[in-house]
Amino acid sequence: MPQDRQWKKVLSWALYDWANSAFATTVMAGFFPVFFKEYWSAGAGVTESTFQLGIANSGASVVVACMAPLLGAVADCGRAKKRFLFFFALLGILMTGSLYLVAKGEWKIAVVCYSLGTIGFSGANIFYDSLIVGVARGRRLDFVSSLGFALGYLGGGLLFALNVFMTLYPRSFGLEDAAQAVRISFLSVSLWWAVFSVPIFLWVEEPLGTGNKTAGGWAAVQGGMRQIASTFREIRQLRTVFLFLIGYWLYIDGVDTVIRMAVDYGLSLGFSSKSLLTALLITQFVGFPAAILFGWLGERLGAKTGIFLGIAVYLGATLWAYFMDREIEFYALAVVIGLVQGGVQSLSRSLYARIIPPGKSAEFFGFFNMLGKFAAVIGPALMGWVSLLTGNPRFSIVAIALLFLSGAAILSFVHEGPQGTALSS
Repeated sequence: MPQDRQWKKVLSWALYDWANSAFATTVMAGFFPVFFKEYWSAGAGVTESTFQLGIANSGASVVVACMAPLLGAVADCGRAKKRFLFFFALLGILMTGSLYLVAKGEWKIAVVCYSLGTIGFSGANIFYDSLIVGVARGRRLDFVSSLGFALGYLGGGLLFALNVFMTLYPRSFGLEDAAQAVRISFLSVSLWWAVFSVPIFLWVEEPLGTGNKTAGGWAAVQGGMRQIASTFREIRQLRTVFLFLIGYWLYIDGVDTVIRMAVDYGLSLGFSSKSLLTALLITQFVGFPAAILFGWLGERLGAKTGIFLGIAVYLGATLWAYFMDREIEFYALAVVIGLVQGGVQSLSRSLYARIIPPGKSAEFFGFFNMLGKFAAVIGPALMGWVSLLTGNPRFSIVAIALLFLSGAAILSFVHEGPQGTALSS
């Protein structure tokens, strides 16, 4: 294949990360929590709105968790990947744009639109991930995967920065106030997501699956169900892999909960939304270079040690957040979280690569990626429940420490080493 044509396919695939990361930054982590508390839940108590947002996040995650194993397995069967990607991406795009139309005080409608948008975002990612084998092979997989990761941070961060400036200086953009700027931001994410998704559908080829090469629709679903059963049976027989996945699910749930609920927590403490969004922007741009640095650290100390270090920082951050009472502390906390957020994710992937059976990386990483979609099921609901029960939002952030502690405890039983050692029961 000509080199220029190959590059066209690679960039077309990576641009989807650039496209949908706008939802993760502007909507999921940034403006939705702010607008939900100050606009759609206007008049509700801070603990009540935290509970509502926590249930919304957890509810969407539960739906994705129920669908993800089957969808992920279907992605390896037949030739239905781009059709499923189109369906879920379209769902996310339409629901994100619909947030513009939700009136003040209509928190229930906002929750429905947000939940469906999150389902579209997460569901589409399963099939986006599976298309990488159609644009790269062998060692180039690492480079292409990193390119998508980098463009995701950059694209999501750039649009988020523009949206933050729109809310800070609405009249400079011809807007009436910050509320209108936020609503326009939801439309901008929808448009950004749609436009930059076009290349993947035009120039990325559908790779053949592991089952029937012409299968699609129901045949692919049936093949996916059989693959789920087979993979899960094998994982249960590999004690180290099984323990890692349980521990990973717990501590990565804590990581994703911090991402989704940090702004809501800051609002509950009375911090200004402008300061919180600026802090989130700091985390976004600190995260990518810090992830590379953390990878270097993991190579020298070991991936497992690096993960423990990251979890320790998260534990310290939750305790710090309990006592925090100044906005400058939230800025500092944003930098600290940015330093370890990407590192914990990347080292988890490299540790998993060491302990899975040789020759089955695609099958086992498919399950690993699906499990990552399960994250943020326990944490947001736990935060919302603790906040509502105690009447004090500070206790809600401390509750997340349970996820980090339990995940680290289980991870301590995972043996990092040669594959022959790692796979012993």
